[in-house]
Amino acid sequence: MTTTHKNISVRVDLKAIGRRIREIRGFDLTQEQFGEILALPQTQISKYELGLSAPTVEILLKLKAHSGKSIDWILTGEGH
Repeated sequence: MTTTHKNISVRVDLKAIGRRIREIRGFDLTQEQFGEILALPQTQISKYELGLSAPTVEILLKLKAHSGKSIDWILTGEGH
């Protein structure tokens, strides 16, 4: 029995993820207020939104719980 493995290439677009996080935050919350909800400092929210840092799995789960958006959508823009 032979098993073949294909290389899967995935490109992570941190700026696009940041735009979707900004969309989740909306216009009613400041970065500081959103950070309080996610238990993060404002500076980290800014890094996410600018595409300078990738959210951890824990933060992705918090974003999902807060927004009702899927993790797939947060990461790729696909799905709900």
